[in-house]
Amino acid sequence: MSQPKSPLRRDGFTFKQFFVAHDRCAMKVGTDGILLGAWAPVARVKRILDIGTGSGLLALMLAQRTADDVCIDAVELDPQAAQQAMENCQASPWRVRITLHTADIQSWAQQQTQRYELIVSNPPYYPQGVECATPERQQARYTTTLDHSALLHAAAQCITEEGFFCVVLPESEGAAFTQKALDMGWHQRLRTDIAETDSRLPHRVLLAFSPRAGERFSDRLTIRGPDQRYSDAYCGLTQAFYFFM
Repeated sequence: MSQPKSPLRRDGFTFKQFFVAHDRCAMKVGTDGILLGAWAPVARVKRILDIGTGSGLLALMLAQRTADDVCIDAVELDPQAAQQAMENCQASPWRVRITLHTADIQSWAQQQTQRYELIVSNPPYYPQGVECATPERQQARYTTTLDHSALLHAAAQCITEEGFFCVVLPESEGAAFTQKALDMGWHQRLRTDIAETDSRLPHRVLLAFSPRAGERFSDRLTIRGPDQRYSDAYCGLTQAFYFFM
C-alpha cells in the first residue's frame, strides 16, 4: 500500500498508511492511544467498538490491523471531534469499514442489538480538577461526563461473552478501575505495565477484561532503552505505524 503523500503536515500525525488530523479535537494523538491501538488483541475479531474515538485514531489503527470483513463502529460525544474523526476515516483506505456515531455511549449502547468481540477506549481518567482551557478538553480529560462505572456498564451491554474490553490508563488509576470491573463481574485477562525506561516505575497500564474467566497474562514494556532510543519491544509493537521505524 502506498504511503501518504504529505508526511510533514502540521495539523495532525502522519502514520505509514494513514493521516490523523486532530486540530479540532480536545485530546491529540499521543503515545497512550498508539500503545492501545497496537496492543489490543484482534484475533478472530469481526466487530469492533471504539468508545470515545476522538480523532478516530484507535478505529484507524484497528482497521489497519484487521481483515477487510471486520466492521468498526466509533462513538464520539463531541460533535467537532466526531466530524474530524469522520473526515480522517473517509480519507483512509478503510472508509467503508468504519462508521462514526455522534452520540453519548450510555444511551447509544442501550439501543444496540449486535455485540462486539473487541471494545476499546482511551477514556477520561481524572476526577474533576483544575479547569481546562475548553469544555471539550475538560470532557475528554475528566470523568464528569463518563465515569468509569458508566463506561464499564456500557461496554458490558455491547460485548460478546468471549470478547475483550481494552483500556489504557495512568498506572495510578489502574487498580481502582480493575476493582470496579471485578465488582461488576468482569474478569481481568491481560495487563501490560508501561514504563518510560527500565529505571522508572510504570506510568501507564494497558488492561483487557472479558465477561468470561480465562487465563491471565501480565508483562511489562519499556518505551526507551538506556540510550534513549525506542526499545526493541516498543518498536516491535508499533513499527507497523510509525514512519521512523
